[in-house]
Amino acid sequence: MAENYDVIVVGSGPGGYVTAIRSAQLGLKTAIVEREHLGGICLNWGCIPTKALLRSAEILDHANHAKNYGLTLEGKMTANVKDVVARSRGVSARLNGGVAFLMKKNKVDVIWGEAKLTKPGEIVVGAPSKPAIQPQNPVPKGVKGEGTYTAKHIIVATGARPRALPGIEPDGKLIWTYFEAMKPEEFPKSLLVMGSGAIGIEFASFYRSMGVDVTVVELLPQIMPVEDAEISALARKQLEKRGLKIITDAKVTKVEKGANDVTAHVETKDGKVTPIKADRLISAVGVQGNIENLGLEALGVKTDRGCIVTDGYGKTNVAGIYAIGDVAGPPMLAHKAEHEGVICIEKIAGVPGVHALDKGKIPGCTYCDPQVASVGLTEAKAKELGRDIRVGRYSFGANGKAIALGEDQGLIKTIFDKKTGELIGAHMVGAEVTELIQGFVVAMNLETTEEELMHTVFPHPTLSEMMKESVLDAYGRVLNA
Repeated sequence: MAENYDVIVVGSGPGGYVTAIRSAQLGLKTAIVEREHLGGICLNWGCIPTKALLRSAEILDHANHAKNYGLTLEGKMTANVKDVVARSRGVSARLNGGVAFLMKKNKVDVIWGEAKLTKPGEIVVGAPSKPAIQPQNPVPKGVKGEGTYTAKHIIVATGARPRALPGIEPDGKLIWTYFEAMKPEEFPKSLLVMGSGAIGIEFASFYRSMGVDVTVVELLPQIMPVEDAEISALARKQLEKRGLKIITDAKVTKVEKGANDVTAHVETKDGKVTPIKADRLISAVGVQGNIENLGLEALGVKTDRGCIVTDGYGKTNVAGIYAIGDVAGPPMLAHKAEHEGVICIEKIAGVPGVHALDKGKIPGCTYCDPQVASVGLTEAKAKELGRDIRVGRYSFGANGKAIALGEDQGLIKTIFDKKTGELIGAHMVGAEVTELIQGFVVAMNLETTEEELMHTVFPHPTLSEMMKESVLDAYGRVLNA
């Protein structure tokens, strides 16, 4: 006889495990199904381990510029690839164990295997259809296994995987996805990165810090295409100053493999094709939802462009089936998945006052050097929508804390609706902006006006002071510039 639950969550990434915890908090009997590793891609192969790698890169960069701080270190600092990778994997392993603890603490049953929805309210869990990228070893104690399970509510949170271009499919040796890029056995001498979104630029930045000759190829006119054009241009300038080669308005049309290198044929906007040889190529052309082999098609669950269609609360067109996170469409971000999952389960549980997710107030962060962070409308998008706007800017070069840190290259940009004073966009490039952006996110969620921001006292000396100065600049009242 099938074991019955109130809620079964399929997938234990940030969206899945947070949803399961909130479900249990609401008194619902909850289980989570995982075929590979608790914590999903983000914790094991994405957000967390990449930040560990980038931290190593940051320390190395500071060490090699110690003279800028009046310090003397003997010789050039170098990176030990095995130790850098081992630290990154260790960080992931620690957090992986933390998720297992949270499941036990919140009395969420873990079911080990691969789930298939056989009908609304029922899943069959079998052995994984493919080997794990990182086998869960040992399998956490107390988990359940293969069998049939039922639940009134089934939430699909199966995440996404790297997208592959025809003819340039990753092979794990010469053409990498982020999986291989995260654990190299040795650093290549040269690297070509195809795609300049967050994944591509972060790896380009990391490998450049490790001394690798890096070339980035981007199809669109600007790197980090979702960002404000002014911020993107400043980031590009700083990345190129660090030695990255960046080619925009270009595409890789063909890749020829050698014994231990690749030759990418790069076609620019004018039709000119240039061969570029590199030891390795990272394919970072986006991700696609994991919707296959779940039984969705047979059940009539509506999908669109590789993602499950939902109503803003995670509900699909089939009663009792929901989807959250990457598999439910962009923006494909861990924090979006977590919040989307909480909204979904609270709506299921009948919690009063639940609001659909406002995707216009989800921050985006890129952890390259320099960092980039944003929320809301870009200047171009605001104008395209016909908004009458005020734009404020403040440079890192005018901020005392930034100068003291030796991080005086950057910009804070704010966009306001001229009529209402509503903050409709904030965009940043420079040191620690991924930590600063939340201040503007909170302000937008509270519908804060420019006047309220101007009357907020920011501590001195901090980088955050630039946020207020940018607001003041939008209204012709900047004080320290």
